Amino acid sequence: MNRHMSRALGPVALATLMAIPFAANSESNVQTGAGPLTANAKVDFQITIPKVLFLQVGSGTAFANNPSVALIDFTVATGSVGNGTPVAASLGSGDLGNGTVTAKVFGNGNGNVSLVATNGGALSNGAGGTIDWSQITTNVANLSTATALTAPTLANTTSNTVTLTPTLGIVNQDAKWTYSYANNTAVPGGTYGGINTNNGRVTYTATLP
Repeated sequence: MNRHMSRALGPVALATLMAIPFAANSESNVQTGAGPLTANAKVDFQITIPKVLFLQVGSGTAFANNPSVALIDFTVATGSVGNGTPVAASLGSGDLGNGTVTAKVFGNGNGNVSLVATNGGALSNGAGGTIDWSQITTNVANLSTATALTAPTLANTTSNTVTLTPTLGIVNQDAKWTYSYANNTAVPGGTYGGINTNNGRVTYTATLP
């Protein structure tokens, strides 16, 4: 506001003038008369909810980013190579131990959420030996939600797509996923996969249109 105008109006008139835009956001009503009186004033409310998609596989905090990547580590005992007896992961594997991870999906976009797992191909030992991802199985158990989150079936390059259907516009499912090594095939010795090496990393992707 021009300072010359401020001087001309005076402090009381100036305060009144500046309050006019704010007065437009409220309502008042006055009634007069000798009989019963009723006055009404209305207020409008608006709440904006962000569209959210949250995916967790391993350790994490709800609706927060966590860059940690779990390592699921299997060691096959001497004399058990390829004998068809499943091998459990080591004690320190996964945030819940023994190859078990926390898996959660939340989406509020009022549509289906698609969940898929991808990788760079069969696990490699860096010397020509490979292990198909079909040898890594995922057992699903309930965690906290009534419907346990279905795990994609791991496969070389791309898994199947799991479709999660919303209830009242919300997808909110979790589970405990426990990985095992099926050990159905005899393969050459070596370390297959690893920390983001030799095709040892799986990337889970949730999509909400």
